Amino acid sequence: MFDISRNAYNFLKKLQQPKQFKQIVSKIFSLEKDPMPPDSKHLSGYPGYLRVDSGEYRIIYTNTDSVICVAVVGKRNDDEVYKEMRRTNA
Repeated sequence: MFDISRNAYNFLKKLQQPKQFKQIVSKIFSLEKDPMPPDSKHLSGYPGYLRVDSGEYRIIYTNTDSVICVAVVGKRNDDEVYKEMRRTNA
């Protein structure tokens, strides 16, 4: 089961390239089968949050009680992903 934040949903809606949208959504669905893939890392400063990359994008999520909660999706080489995390957790 998934829960996608409004910010993540809006980011996905604005993606111009269908290929990128499909790539990110496929990665999110793969988290249901393996919520801790080998390329996932714990997000320092945010207990319980993990990050995983999908191409040039970063997905920040939590896994609680078999529910994947996608908090933020954004460009991986852009600090905006972490600024958004600070805004949503402030």
